[in-house]
Amino acid sequence: MRRWNGWGDDQFNLELPKEGQRFLDKRVGSATPLADVSLEQVCAQVPESRLPPNPACIDAAEDRVRHARGQSLADWLAMRSGDFGVFPDGVAYPETSLDVQALLQYVDDNGIALIPYGGGTSVAGHINPVASDQPVLTVDMGRMNRLIDLDRESQIATFGAGTPGPLVESQLRALGYTLGHFPQSFELSTIGGWVASRSSGQQSLRYGRIEQLFAGGRIETLKGTLNIPTIPASSAGPDIREMILGSEGRIGLITEVKVRVTPLPAHESFHVMFFPSWEEARTACRKLVQNRTQLSMLRLSNAIETETQLALAGHPGMIGLLESYLGLRGAKYGKCMMTFGLTGSKRQCRNALKETREICREFGGIYTGQKLGEKWAAKRFTMPYLREALWKLGYAVDTLETATDWDNVDKLLNQIEENLRNQLNEKEELVHVFTHLSHFYTQGCSLYTTYVFRVADSYEETLARWKTLKNSTSDIIVNNRGTISHQHGVGKDHAPFLPVEKGELGMLAIGSLCQAFDPAGLMNPQTLVQK
Repeated sequence: MRRWNGWGDDQFNLELPKEGQRFLDKRVGSATPLADVSLEQVCAQVPESRLPPNPACIDAAEDRVRHARGQSLADWLAMRSGDFGVFPDGVAYPETSLDVQALLQYVDDNGIALIPYGGGTSVAGHINPVASDQPVLTVDMGRMNRLIDLDRESQIATFGAGTPGPLVESQLRALGYTLGHFPQSFELSTIGGWVASRSSGQQSLRYGRIEQLFAGGRIETLKGTLNIPTIPASSAGPDIREMILGSEGRIGLITEVKVRVTPLPAHESFHVMFFPSWEEARTACRKLVQNRTQLSMLRLSNAIETETQLALAGHPGMIGLLESYLGLRGAKYGKCMMTFGLTGSKRQCRNALKETREICREFGGIYTGQKLGEKWAAKRFTMPYLREALWKLGYAVDTLETATDWDNVDKLLNQIEENLRNQLNEKEELVHVFTHLSHFYTQGCSLYTTYVFRVADSYEETLARWKTLKNSTSDIIVNNRGTISHQHGVGKDHAPFLPVEKGELGMLAIGSLCQAFDPAGLMNPQTLVQK
């Protein structure tokens, strides 16, 4: 059963090793957890539905609670405290595009706000209803979850938009194919949500981001059905696909997604390399990508993240031996860990490994084999469960992500970390901050920063601390050549910062596009565009 107030399967828990708890006590201070409310207590708060009668809409309290929030830290605090604010007035579970058409007619006739819901993994407020006189209907796409068609010759697969990552891969793999899109939210997020938020998977170096994989599909709008054909390339004006990518439900509901798939690779492995310093490690990664070395994934942890990962890994004896070995090789203090993936034929992978080791050797790279890489691969979708473990100990954890050009990486990274680290100084609270580079391009890379702080004595003060950290750092990002979102979309949380990135004319164009499809502003109000 999925947790109603947190991440993932409520039967799965990821415990924090004792060494990890001691590490956080030292870096942040000992903490006292806040009390959680129960599902029953929250359900008792749900008001009467304002929706006109419709047999397709469920107004049961628990359905509405489970669809009221996403997975941002603000959402987490709302769910744990019971202070949800606004609940949707009902939830619909369509099974076909015709069902979606009927729901759109219903909301149009009655002036109802509609919020699309995929996997509920949003960390930017995409699925949160806002206070309004309008009733709110959340449309859960989870029953539209199957492989509809596979064109083997063109390697185009068609899926229902509500298909979650594991079902995408299992249905393709049974036929010998893969999409290769593996965001950290893979277990819960859906293929339609990936398109709507311009998602990036961990192996994007091989398979591409979702915009490279999205070939076309079907979108139901208040103005009718929009069918996007699967043309491999075109110079016939602006690309309609780009209107849908990142549209976040403002234009319509994506019901079918056509994607470019790939035959299953013969070989795949994950490896780890350590570097004596950040400068050497970052330069090596840039060289690898600009050399177009055939890696499927690349991740570089800065020195603090490397130290944190080793501290949280458990197995202190094995980690101690590794630390001793690295120290002997000149990577004792300030070392940085690089994880990389190889995917393809055995020959391709063998050649790519040789090339990677040769390039990294120029920058002091120390190859440690596959063991740590295999551990990363085994846990790459379970790391979000650590939030639960940290919460029980009294710690709040959140992330910020962006992307920038290579010449700006260090400057922006340092600005982000320094601001987060010092923002709570007046309250005499420590914030533990670390960063990794997780997606790479010849032009630049993404920055993914995690920060941990102690919860306050109340939910209200904890939320206030988060807002201070989040908003001040977001302002720094957009005013220093960073995007407000590299892989998580805009939602409602990032919408205030979008005009700095897009500019006045750009925002006019985006707003005009939303207006053209939805003149009354019924589709996911205040998401992406605040009006």
